[in-house]
Amino acid sequence: MFKYCPSCSSEKISFNEGKFFRCPDCDFIYFHNIAAANGCLIIVPDNPAQLSSDNNHNERILFLVRNREPGKGKLDLPGGFVDVGEGIFEGLYREMKEELNWTPPVPEGGSLCDIFKLLASFSNVYKYKNIDYNTCDMYFTIQAPGLKIEDLQIEEDEIKSAVLLKPEEIDLEKLAFTSTRKAVEVYLNKKFK
Repeated sequence: MFKYCPSCSSEKISFNEGKFFRCPDCDFIYFHNIAAANGCLIIVPDNPAQLSSDNNHNERILFLVRNREPGKGKLDLPGGFVDVGEGIFEGLYREMKEELNWTPPVPEGGSLCDIFKLLASFSNVYKYKNIDYNTCDMYFTIQAPGLKIEDLQIEEDEIKSAVLLKPEEIDLEKLAFTSTRKAVEVYLNKKFK
């Protein structure tokens, strides 16, 4: 990442313990931390009356077909990186607005943490333009009764299309990222096993 120390321009800067850069000439230290990312399983029950059912096989999950690398043409969930100054919930809400032009309603007097339910978290490596970004991916679920593909305005630069899949239609090998695959697997195992 650094060929020269950003503080004194020394070429002796080194990456230590897989965590930080250190320059022995000026004692500059830079911790290279992970990036926070999020994803959401948007659950659309076929029958909204079944919303509270623990084993609702009559539901669909919203997946996006990626339109850019990494994972172009593969399935993904709505979500992305958390921007500077955002919390995980605000970042997820913003990503939904950007990618889908849709956001879940927030009840009056409620907050984003009332609507997004934590499902799982995994480490991931997001390879982009030959750079590995180490991430901490947090996955959430949300119920969206009545949501239809026609309700969405897909951000076509990043997303080719959106599909609603029944649990039995999901092929985990078609998911773009290992952490997403794990999160969907956790959901399916909790819900249907």
